Amino acid sequence: MLDDKTKELIAIGCSVAANCHPCVKFHLDKAHQMGVEAEAIRQAITVGQTVRTGAAGEMDSLLADLAGPSSAIR
Repeated sequence: MLDDKTKELIAIGCSVAANCHPCVKFHLDKAHQMGVEAEAIRQAITVGQTVRTGAAGEMDSLLADLAGPSSAIR
């Protein structure tokens, strides 16, 4: 079973990956209130950024395939 701090770190990463500004603010505040270490928060943010970047790249590739190469998406 995951402890509450771990759940909050997961929520931070998910919020970053989903580009949800209100969620990021909420979960960062909550993590700080819970005493989650700054380094753990930074790592959760980095994981979320990595997931978001990968997902965006995959979406761009899919859109280019579906729309054709003449529709530059970037």
